[in-house]
Amino acid sequence: EVYLVESGGDLVQPGGSLTLSCAASGFAFNNSLMRWVRQAPGKGLEWVAGISRGGDSTYYADSVKGRFTISRENAKNTLYLQLNNLKTEDTAMYFCCSGRTDGYYLTRSQGYWGQGTQVTVSA
Repeated sequence: EVYLVESGGDLVQPGGSLTLSCAASGFAFNNSLMRWVRQAPGKGLEWVAGISRGGDSTYYADSVKGRFTISRENAKNTLYLQLNNLKTEDTAMYFCCSGRTDGYYLTRSQGYWGQGTQVTVSA
């Protein structure tokens, strides 16, 4: 059975930092393109970042470029997202997903999805 389990979400003040993790099992993580997607309250899904199978290529939405860093550790079947200089508009549920690195096909029928971890940025 496939599992993607996100963790690390929290309440943080503007300007703060968090590291999100996504533990994968039940599929060939090291052979999978991966991405982070988020959903703010009352809004649709938004692509955040993507990473190639080996981790050598990364891609970011303009809204997070320079502040967020996606990485992976294939030996541990784990995907990460480092969030720095957080803004209130980063408040959202963050999901890790398999199958693509870009912002296309943002539906739960595309690849595997975790249940999400909540990031709240507030003073």
